[in-house]
Amino acid sequence: MREEARAVRPKTTVLGARMGPNNRPVVTITFIAICVLLFVVDYVSPTLRMRLIFAPVLGQVEPYRMITTAFLHAGIVHLLFNMYALWIVGPFLEQMLGRWRYVALYLLSALGGSVAVLALAGDDVWNVATVGASGAVFGLFAAIAVVLRRTGREARQILIVIGINVVVGFVIPGISWQAHLGGLVTGAALGALFAYLPKKERTRGAIAGVALVAAILVGITVAVYA
Repeated sequence: MREEARAVRPKTTVLGARMGPNNRPVVTITFIAICVLLFVVDYVSPTLRMRLIFAPVLGQVEPYRMITTAFLHAGIVHLLFNMYALWIVGPFLEQMLGRWRYVALYLLSALGGSVAVLALAGDDVWNVATVGASGAVFGLFAAIAVVLRRTGREARQILIVIGINVVVGFVIPGISWQAHLGGLVTGAALGALFAYLPKKERTRGAIAGVALVAAILVGITVAVYA
């Protein structure tokens, strides 16, 4: 029976991700758990925030902050909104893309949000910190829109959600529209890469594409600080 099980061709999604017997969204749950844990720790010991938060003035010396800040939140409403959005779109993308591509999408979208803050923020906000998973979530929004179109499903609802949130980012003060825009562009680029790569090039092409996007984001960061 074991030999027969090994001989059975594994089921895959339309985009080439393997479908196992356990399809629980482990990565999505992990991201949510990290955000909630850091929120609780930050409430008990606010000094943690100062070690992980990102502001343009801090990123040159401690660039890791450009990603760690995506796991911090400004308040309970901010946390709940982002975690709800992550739970709505995350499991679908995790299943369709597979775990490693999903992790790359999330983290690079978070980085893209911070890079956009760095590149588009003026001198008057050079010392202003930004927190939240919004850049990563916007990246997921963009990617799921691309994936839905690629698989022939209706994408109108997610496009409306994206449009509303983009407008909100410009209308309500205190929201970093730069992070939203950076995450959106990065997520759209990676989503298109993962969705439209030829079947034979999905693995190598995805690795090369992820490396290229990461290199572009790092290059923009280095150029701005220079």
